Amino acid sequence: MAHKSSAVADEPIDVLFALHPKFNLMDFAGPLEVLTTALHEANDPSSRAFEVTVAAGESTVLSDQGVAIQSQITWKEAHERLSEFDVLVVVGGNVNDAILKAKAEPMPLITAYSEIQKADPTRERTLLSICTGSIFLAELGILSGLSATTHPDYMTQFENLCSHSAVRDLTERTDVIEDARYVVNNLRFDIGDEDENPYVRRKSDAGRRPSNARKGSMSFKGATRRESIARRAAMRLGGLRVITSGGVTAGLDAALYLVSVMVSEESANEVARVMQWTWTKGVVVDGLDV
Repeated sequence: MAHKSSAVADEPIDVLFALHPKFNLMDFAGPLEVLTTALHEANDPSSRAFEVTVAAGESTVLSDQGVAIQSQITWKEAHERLSEFDVLVVVGGNVNDAILKAKAEPMPLITAYSEIQKADPTRERTLLSICTGSIFLAELGILSGLSATTHPDYMTQFENLCSHSAVRDLTERTDVIEDARYVVNNLRFDIGDEDENPYVRRKSDAGRRPSNARKGSMSFKGATRRESIARRAAMRLGGLRVITSGGVTAGLDAALYLVSVMVSEESANEVARVMQWTWTKGVVVDGLDV
């Protein structure tokens, strides 16, 4: 696959879903529906914005709800192809001590993805965890110095894991946010002054002005896009955008956010309309990569 520096407008945005045994079905199906519904051009089914690949340990993986999903690639193949993907989605469910202590998949995949970004900060990549999938990130220390959230019922465990990782790795603590549908770190855009930039958000993006962006967070038609690669390289995790969502249906909101910044605000709103879903906005940590 040819190297690309971003999720480009005229190319599908490549997404990898990592499914471990007894994952939560809604954590997978909700964001999957959002991403596969998103179009670059309204009313043009051929302009699908995202291309999805499913990775698992076996050819079929059983969800906690008893539904079997067929995977497309194995963990080994996922590692071999990992640099191809613009987005890695980690779902929740069955986040137990057996997986955490053994650091079983998808934990090595998460680590490898973050290492790829640190080694190659010229490309934009996103790590999205749904519901308790963020516990994997907490245990690995991925969330050090970042803000994050998880399912409310697992907040105490999440906070403890984040604190433990900070002490173990001698790193910064995680700012755990309890009342957010999703939390975004390492937001990177430069399409004008701060007052004109629709993607500089604080605490909530409710009521923000409509975006002038179209088709890809790194490829704006009719706009001059400037980005400091050196600045991104100096950011945590090489500028990897890290998004954590709250419980189950909050994953829909996080996925809609991803559509809004990688495709367009209009596309995200159209997906929400088609799904008859009211998009509840989350928290985006202040940050501009210029």
